[in-house]
Amino acid sequence: MHGTSISANSTIDVIIATRDRHELLLRTIDSILGQEYSGTVRITVVYDRSPERPDLVRTSDTRPIRVMSNQRTPGLPGSRNTGLLAATAPLIAFCDDDDLWRKDKLQRQVQSLREQNATGCVSGIEVHFGDSRITRIPEVAYVTEDDLAGSRLTGAHPSTFLFQREHLLSEVGLVDEELPYGYGEDYDLLLRAAQRGRIAVLSEVTVDVLWHPGGSYFSQRWQAMADGVGYLMDKHPSIRANRRGAAWMEGQRAFALAALGNQHTAARQMAATSLSHSLLEPRAYLALAMTLNLIKPGTILRALNARGRGI
Repeated sequence: MHGTSISANSTIDVIIATRDRHELLLRTIDSILGQEYSGTVRITVVYDRSPERPDLVRTSDTRPIRVMSNQRTPGLPGSRNTGLLAATAPLIAFCDDDDLWRKDKLQRQVQSLREQNATGCVSGIEVHFGDSRITRIPEVAYVTEDDLAGSRLTGAHPSTFLFQREHLLSEVGLVDEELPYGYGEDYDLLLRAAQRGRIAVLSEVTVDVLWHPGGSYFSQRWQAMADGVGYLMDKHPSIRANRRGAAWMEGQRAFALAALGNQHTAARQMAATSLSHSLLEPRAYLALAMTLNLIKPGTILRALNARGRGI
């Protein structure tokens, strides 16, 4: 199913899920208010397990802001769904609460969506990590299920997501709130959207993604990754059917198990499974090195993040 008629200035509902990052959130909001897009852009800020900030409410004909609390499962999926179900515009977009949109993001993406008769559009990002600046743009014309089964397409970041709301709700469905810790919710949503519609790629950087050194190295991250990867592989058989994708996901899970520190046997077993699909999978070797205490997970992550990559 391809897109229905969308005008060059259709109203867009932008959903920002947030928790205790007010100063970063203000910068994000400013970047959205400053869009050159000629249509109305309505911002909905959804607070998750933190008090609402009514002082953010803004009355405007073209750039209003409303705030609400997560009414669903605590976490990012429930927060995004709260905003999604409150949206009424023909188009919806997501933005993380610490990312910045470039001024022509919406204008260029709506143009691409219309030209390609697409149900959704993603674009490129520039990752900021310390003094590093790394450009990541998906090297495909459209995002397909096969693409995503073999690669996460890091450039197709959720802060670049733009969807036709009606198609998303009726054909794709809500963000999956059953995902352990909400891990990979954006990947899962994009995979389902690619299965059911045409997702155009705007091969330009439209979002600055801010990665914060030390900001996400918490112990629960590894359990979330281990559980979430297993869930995603069970949910999407196309990943297991793709040798590259299976090696990547199982290598990621092996890394997470090794990083936990008390799951070394399981980590080695998962690394072996990963390598049985591809001997070139680096995550499996990194996991094995960690089980031998040759390297620490934080050291690996910092090196990868400096290159605009994650595990």
